Amino acid sequence: MELDAFTSRLGLGQGRIRPASLPAGSGEYAFVLGEDEAGRFFDLAIGDRAEVVQDSDLTDIGLVRAHLGLRVPATVPAGFAWEASIIVDGVKHATSTARPGRSRTVTDLAANVSKLSGVHTVGVRLELVGA
Repeated sequence: MELDAFTSRLGLGQGRIRPASLPAGSGEYAFVLGEDEAGRFFDLAIGDRAEVVQDSDLTDIGLVRAHLGLRVPATVPAGFAWEASIIVDGVKHATSTARPGRSRTVTDLAANVSKLSGVHTVGVRLELVGA
């Protein structure tokens, strides 16, 4: 499919957003890789990603955990998957993968940071990977 100004746009429905589909006042956000609005498409390649990071003091911290839901559209081509990961200083420390057309709740994504101390950049990344 060729993308044009009517089917593709940058920055509005991707990244860390508050989709209209979530209940008002829930405080929940979503990471969107591509486009959240139905009928709009985004041309993605392996390695494209959305992430959020923050500086955190990891002194005396054993694990960094993430609880998240992955919902991969069935329109993602075969041979590709979405990978959610916990990153520390830009390096993946824990990953979970979901294939096209699948939904799953991830409750066991945890990165061992017990050997680290001081302030580090910690985040969650959603990335398109080859499956």
